[in-house]
Amino acid sequence: MAKYDKSDIERRMQGAVESLKGDLSGLRTGRANTSLLDPVQVEVYGAMMPLNQVATVNAPEPRMLAVQVWDKANVTAVEKGIAHANLGLNPMTDGQTIRLPMPDLTEERRRELAKLAGKYAENAKIAIRNVRRDGMEALKEDEKKKEISEDDRKRSEEEVQKLTDKYVAEADAAAAQKEKEILTQ
Repeated sequence: MAKYDKSDIERRMQGAVESLKGDLSGLRTGRANTSLLDPVQVEVYGAMMPLNQVATVNAPEPRMLAVQVWDKANVTAVEKGIAHANLGLNPMTDGQTIRLPMPDLTEERRRELAKLAGKYAENAKIAIRNVRRDGMEALKEDEKKKEISEDDRKRSEEEVQKLTDKYVAEADAAAAQKEKEILTQ
């Protein structure tokens, strides 16, 4: 049976781009974004849990996040979790609500975040190229087993390259947009 599967290759490349977009959404741009708190872990009920499983996060103002803790007993644990996440946020508790004002970003910090966005994009492009390599190897193997002809292999290699170019361009565009957002806020 042929090892080459175009839909699997496309799915894996799309996954690399989606992963990049998730990574980029976690970068702080100076504007309040609820995904900023996605990596925060909170110790409640004797276990580490994601913040979104013990509280609701929303952005009532452009430069403020509000965390509404569901159980009053967990407020201090949530506050500690946010402080330990090293996000540069200073939690202010108001009953069961924790307010997180977004501090201004310095020019130096903006450049660091833009570099980090570029690094995330490079990692995504490496993942896409690794998928391309896997596809090319599968095609060569199929040809060696006489399951496809040389012409079919070459045609399929062109398709794989077109997919690679498409997803690398998507990764570049997502990173460029995020860098622009970071540097112009």
